[in-house]
This record gives sequence, C-alpha cells and structure tokens, in this order.
Amino acid sequence: MKHISACSCHSKIALACIFLFSAASAMAQQKVNLPIIQQVNFKKDTTSIASFGAKGDGVTLNTQSINKTIASVSQKGGGVVLIPSGLWLTGPIELKSNVNLHLKRDAIVQFTDDFNQYKLVEGNWEGQPAWRNQSPISGVNLENIAITGSGIIDGNGGAWRMVKKDKLTETQWKKLISSGGVVSEDGKMWYPSEKTVKGSKTKNAGVIVAGKTAADYEDIKDFLRPNLLVLTNCKKILLEGVTFQNSPAWNLHPLLCEDLTLRNLQVKNPWFAQNGDGVDVESCKNVLIEGSTFDVGDDGICIKSGRDEAGRKRGVPTENVIIRNNVVYHAHGGFVIGSEMSGGAKNIWVYDCSFIGTDIGLRFKTTRGRGGVVENIFVDNINMIDIPGEAILFDMYYAAVDPVPLAGEKREAIKTVTVPVTAATPQFKNFYIKNVVANGAEKAIFFRGLPEMNIKDIHLENVTIQSKKGIEIIEASGIFLKNVNVITNDTNPVVHVQNGTNININGLQYKNGAELLFDITGEKTKGVNVTGTDVSKAKKASAISQEVNKTALQISK
Repeated sequence: MKHISACSCHSKIALACIFLFSAASAMAQQKVNLPIIQQVNFKKDTTSIASFGAKGDGVTLNTQSINKTIASVSQKGGGVVLIPSGLWLTGPIELKSNVNLHLKRDAIVQFTDDFNQYKLVEGNWEGQPAWRNQSPISGVNLENIAITGSGIIDGNGGAWRMVKKDKLTETQWKKLISSGGVVSEDGKMWYPSEKTVKGSKTKNAGVIVAGKTAADYEDIKDFLRPNLLVLTNCKKILLEGVTFQNSPAWNLHPLLCEDLTLRNLQVKNPWFAQNGDGVDVESCKNVLIEGSTFDVGDDGICIKSGRDEAGRKRGVPTENVIIRNNVVYHAHGGFVIGSEMSGGAKNIWVYDCSFIGTDIGLRFKTTRGRGGVVENIFVDNINMIDIPGEAILFDMYYAAVDPVPLAGEKREAIKTVTVPVTAATPQFKNFYIKNVVANGAEKAIFFRGLPEMNIKDIHLENVTIQSKKGIEIIEASGIFLKNVNVITNDTNPVVHVQNGTNININGLQYKNGAELLFDITGEKTKGVNVTGTDVSKAKKASAISQEVNKTALQISK
C-alpha cells in the first residue's frame, strides 16, 4: 500500500510575527505577536476503505465500512484512511483520534438522503443546546485529526433544506415543487416534508428540555437539519485541500476546539441555501483559516461563542484567531462576528482577504439579550467589489433576517428605547480596521449601537469606498476615521451622526459638489471633531438639528 501523508502535518508551524496598526488615539501604533497554532502529525501507514469492503459505485451504502476503517486505524495508533477514486455513498462518518481522512482528487463522498440513517443526538444549534440529526461528519473529544486531499465531500443538503420562492427563478421553482415536498399555504416556501413544515411552526424547535428524549422530537425530526461537519471539544485539527459543499445547514462547525487549521479549502453552497454558512468558529482557541475560498448561502467566515444565557453560562470566547489570504464570493457577510457571541470574542486578526459580491463585507452583528464582549479585532488589507449592502457594518439591532431585503419586502423601522445595562447587554469595542478598498456598495460605513451601550473605540484608517450612500454613525462613542474616502452617489449627507460622542474625523475625502457634508442629529451628540478636511467642496458643510448643542460639531484645518 502506498504511503500518503497530508501536507504540513509533520511540523509545528510558528506563526508569530509582527503586525502593525496605527490609530488616531493614544495607541498610535501597536505591535502584536500572532498566536501559534499547533499542527497535526500522523503515522504514514495508509489503509484504504476498500480493504474493509467499501465500494465506490454510488449505490452501496458504505457507512459501516468507512467507520470500521477509521476505528481500526485509530486503535492501531493512527495513520491515514484513504478514500480512493469513486463515488462513495455513506451515512454519518465518526472521526477518531490520530486519523487523517485523505480524499483522492477524483473521490466524491456523498451523504445519503435517507434521513433514517441520521439518529437524533444532543448537539448544539445557533449557540444553544439542541437536538439535531447526527452530522454527516462528527467528532467529540478527539486529538490530532485531519481531513485532507483534494476530493469532494457533499452533504446532499438539497434533501434537507427549505427554499424561498423569491430566491429561485420561475423555472427553478417549478422544477423544485415537481420533485415532491410541501409548499406553504402562501406559496412562498417549499419544504422537503410534512415534518419539516411542522418543525418550522414549532417555537424553539429542537431545544433540549429536561425530561424529553429523542422520541419526543420525532414528529419534527426532518426540520432539525445537521451541520455538515461538527467537531466538539477537539484539539489539533487540520482541514486542508478538500471541497466541502451542499451542507444541510452550516458547512463547517468547530465547537470548543483548540489549535484548528483550515487551509486551501473550497467551501460551497447554493446562494439560496438557508443557514448555509461557510465556517462558524464557535468558542474556539488558536485558529488559522488561510488560502480558502467560500461561496455560500449565509455568512462566509463567521466567529461565534454561544447564544444568550446559554452562551454566557458556557463563558468560552473565541480567541487567538488568524484569518488571511481568503476569498469570499456570495455570502451574507465576508468576515462576520455574531450574532451569537455571548461568550465573547477577542484577539482576532483578519488580513489580505477579498470579498466579491457578499451582501455585506465586514459584518459585526449582535442584539439585546446576547451579552458578551467583542474586542481587540484587527483588520488590514481588505478588497471588495459589488457589495449589495454595507461595506463595513456594526449593528446591535440584528433581527435574524437577510441583510439585503428581497424585492417587495418591507421592514419596520427600529424603535429606539433605552433599557438598563445587564449581563445580557452586548459590547463591541476596540476594533482597528486599516487599508480597505471597496468598489461598489449600497452604503459605505454603518454604525448602530444601543443607547445604553454604544459601539466604542472603533478606528478606521486608509479606507476608500465607492458606494451609493456614505457614512452613518448612530449611538457610537470614540469613533476615529482617518484618511477615509467615500465616493458616493447620494451626497445628502455624506456623513450622518446621531447621538454620537467623541467622533473624530481626520482627512475625510468625498465627492466634489456634495449637497451636504455633515448631518448632525440627536440630543446626546457631542464632540464631533473634524480636521484636515476641505469642507469647501460641499455645497453645504453642515446641518445641525435643533436638539443638538451648536458646539457639538467642530471643524478645523
């Protein structure tokens, strides 16, 4: 048998280096050592799944053969489990410690659409403990594991997912409903089965309740879609080179893991795939995501740490993360934090990435009830084109809807009220975003904090964005914009500030002949300081609402 070992598996890669950021605050420049991510290491012994009776004929169900191969190799001290050329139909695969599951280039692993092969297990969904169908690939409490090679892993997600009519062409919709399933009463949604329909109408479907067993959820089982790959409480993980696609729900979900490397992956879902995230890194420590491409139906690269009280009780942040040299095509957001970030997120570096056609570029979202602190986020050298929403967004009123409304969709305006600060109040602070270029966006920059908890200490430097609309800053404090160039179609206004304090704008550039440069509203607004900006290019430099103190805006050379 030929010996196969994964690239980059035999040494620890020291990733510590110097990363520089400047900001218009007391911290003008800081040097940060990037975290070191420990790497996997395997025995070279290789065992093919064919030696345990697997057949790559697209018909044979190979669940037992694949799992027996993995278990056998692990029991013997580890090594490589080879998926050779072929179309390998299977049910759930359970990984084991010290095993590298290696796919040949012309190997396709496709998971069966027979839902009976997936038992209900106690898992996690959107940051809360929940019953879910067993994931196609899973591992719990493992160490030194990998999936490598250049083959394809297909989750057969079309069998599981509901689909909105508005996201398909008329021809696609007719083909879908002719395949079977159930159409909603209003004709706007397709469901794979009656169980899926019932689950969609069940409040907190799947949430674990004391005294209930898996049998109590059987009538909504089809609705409890699994994530394609879930690794829980595992250490030293490598996913490299493989294509992960067509997931029932999220594609890749590492939870409570440490020393995780994702390298040179292709992660794909149809653009209409509901909850079809690329990767959701939840409550993990020491993570590297590099050289990968995402083209999915929901958020592309997403950081999470649990939801609401359950996430705060867990209390494990996602921290020490490096995300570099990645490309994200269709997604709700290119790089995203939230909205389930109740355990916090900190010490995250994102650089040298491109977002092409993502609904939002840099997307930071949360809402009341989450709690958690997101801080020390460093972003450098990001390029974007064709962004239908905001290029850069901070929003503390996330409402679990698509970021860009569908045609004809109406949404109610946010009603602003102030509530007491509690453990359930989320926080965004200490972000450093530098060297961003975006060609084409609906809005350049959007900040919307809570009145009781503003977005704080956000530094943007050397940013150029071509967009329809400019900059909007609501309920934010300690905002530093240095050398920001917004080339907008709608120049009335270029910058809107509402209830903002300590807003510092240095070297703002904008379209010559702008109707209004600064629109200042909100009785709490104060300390809007503008320097190094030629306001004479605008037809009107500023408009200050009656409730605002007239000294709130200060413009100097």
